[in-house]
Amino acid sequence: MKPILRASFTFLFMALAGIPAAAQSVTPDDWIAAPDQFVDASEINLNDFLWRARAIVVFADTPFDPRYIEQMDNLGADIPALVERGVIVITDTDPTAETALRERLRPHGFMLVLIDKDGTVAFRKPAPWDMREIGRSIDKSPLRQQEINARRITQ
Repeated sequence: MKPILRASFTFLFMALAGIPAAAQSVTPDDWIAAPDQFVDASEINLNDFLWRARAIVVFADTPFDPRYIEQMDNLGADIPALVERGVIVITDTDPTAETALRERLRPHGFMLVLIDKDGTVAFRKPAPWDMREIGRSIDKSPLRQQEINARRITQ
């Protein structure tokens, strides 16, 4: 796909996925009601999601970074996998905003970060990952294994 078409697709996808244009606070209850929501880092307090959701944070210096566009395409390709694993996607493409996540994680250019439900950083990646890789990493975590086992017991 040509870069300009890919960028157009990504922005259209983000608009349809529910990224708010204006700054507004997103709470865990909002996320539970619409778990496929992609949110901007300036709109959330990550501590509100402790023990409720995993966070995939996608950093870039601009929304036009080809790695950012590829990562957003990868994430958008399998939203049911994100929902199944209790993942919220947080984007931060404005280094001048100095969000709390930028202060905590200190990205340089593009960076993909998975933060588990207990608030620990599960991984940091300097290049885009596809959903298969992300899903496998999440599924290997002890917290996810507990969730899977608990679900088996209740079924």
